[in-house]
Amino acid sequence: MPVTHILWKLVLSASSALVAFGCWKLGERVWHNLRSPLRVLQGPKGTSWLYGNLKDIFKAENSVLHEQWVGQYGTTLKYKGFFFSDRLFTMDTRALNHVLTHSSDYQKPSQVRYNLSRILGEGVLFVEGAQHRQQRRIMNPAFGPAQIRALTDIFLSKSIKLRDIWSTMTVASEHAARIDIMPWLSKMTLDVIGLAGFNYEFDALNATDKPNELNQAFSVMFSASQQISIIPILKAWIPLLRWIPSDRDRKIDAAQKTMGRIGSQLLHDAKAAVISSHSAEKGGSIEKSSLQGRDLLSLLVRANMATDIPENQRISDEDVLAQVPTFLVAGHETTSTSTTWALYALCLRPDIQTKLREELLTVETDTPSMDELMALSYLDAVVRETLRLHAPVPSTVRIAMKDDILPVDTPFTDKYGVVHNEIKVSKGDPIFIPILAINRSEAIWGADAKEFNPDRWASLPEVASQVPGVWGHLMTFLGGPRACIGYRFSLVEMKALLFTLIRAFEFELAVPASDIGKRSSIVQRPFLRSDPENKDQLPLLVKPYCKTSGLS
Repeated sequence: MPVTHILWKLVLSASSALVAFGCWKLGERVWHNLRSPLRVLQGPKGTSWLYGNLKDIFKAENSVLHEQWVGQYGTTLKYKGFFFSDRLFTMDTRALNHVLTHSSDYQKPSQVRYNLSRILGEGVLFVEGAQHRQQRRIMNPAFGPAQIRALTDIFLSKSIKLRDIWSTMTVASEHAARIDIMPWLSKMTLDVIGLAGFNYEFDALNATDKPNELNQAFSVMFSASQQISIIPILKAWIPLLRWIPSDRDRKIDAAQKTMGRIGSQLLHDAKAAVISSHSAEKGGSIEKSSLQGRDLLSLLVRANMATDIPENQRISDEDVLAQVPTFLVAGHETTSTSTTWALYALCLRPDIQTKLREELLTVETDTPSMDELMALSYLDAVVRETLRLHAPVPSTVRIAMKDDILPVDTPFTDKYGVVHNEIKVSKGDPIFIPILAINRSEAIWGADAKEFNPDRWASLPEVASQVPGVWGHLMTFLGGPRACIGYRFSLVEMKALLFTLIRAFEFELAVPASDIGKRSSIVQRPFLRSDPENKDQLPLLVKPYCKTSGLS
């Protein structure tokens, strides 16, 4: 029998198996929908058998379509996800609190976890259940207030470095320099997470001829996450397809190898430093309480190597190493994006920008302590309002691991006219967590919920206290056992950036506000509708602030 004939039969058999498996999965999904209690909910019809309503959501700005559906169908509804699966959508804060606080019963879907693992690795954002609790317990001390206080000078020194670069750029301009602030803020926060996270100098802010290979690897990982196509979707749903290589997979694999190799060296160096620092102390023993050294990796290694914790509470070197890409993405891209939106909002409201600058200029030093930064009340209000209106991660999703009943504050009516005082879900039902929609809800924040108004934080509506967020009555950092572990890190870094930049410069939009749109991959970023390449960007006019004319 010819070899080509044998190969053809193998390909045909494999294709038939994949088609059969796909049909089985699709049938399983249809059967689940027919039996799920979500079938009685009101909601929009799907517009695609493959994408359901998701393409419509991708095309619209984040939360806008969801907000329209709430107006049409009420606060609890369903819409269609991939392969026409029903997804629960609810704005009921009591129901969302139940989902977030029962994290073992509501986990990330396997498809979401697979996609996360390709970009973030299998760190604390990937793992579930007991493994997550174990990693979180070891990592918590590294993100406490005392540790973030020790990192504040890194946040400020890199902010000042960025300020000085922009100052040089504005010297050549007669009036104001046009600067796309996004890549610069991204470089700054990458430099910060390098030093604060790993004691590693990316040196991204310095223009050098020699590229940084870890920086390049990260760029590959992040750009791959922005490419939405059918093949990655199918691979997320059908594990057998993951064995079929693609150009995207090869790039991600190569980047992961680079990050793994460098991460292994960083881990080795951190462990060696811990052992060396304790070799002459207490007979070489390492206690959990002796958390010294600033970078997060060293603190994590030190806590994990402590001789006064049981062996079964430690995490493996592989699990420690898995946090490297997690720290990189979550620790740098979210903060740079949040600061981008803060400067955008301040451009739209020059009166607020002026008021903020007046407060910041009352501080007599360029390098305040964390406590001094946190004491600036209007800066705090601006940061809170930015993270409310422009949450960098606009939504997430969970899946029910068992049949359950969600309590609600607000009764809802199903498509048959029946009023319900609880939401029934079955094992396997996806639940959409509407971070941005809750943050922009007029029912919670008032009629001006979609406006940037830092003054609202002087007197919050009572209903805002019901939002199940770990910080600021916001969903931005989520809540419950899986709330963002690094929220303090992000807040202090963002305040350090705004403190330094607003004191030094005046900012204006370089394009009409109507030209600026939002889109989301890992985070939601601005782009110009007029740009044929449609790349993520936010060009601003930046000019040095002059005390004699800055208030005119």
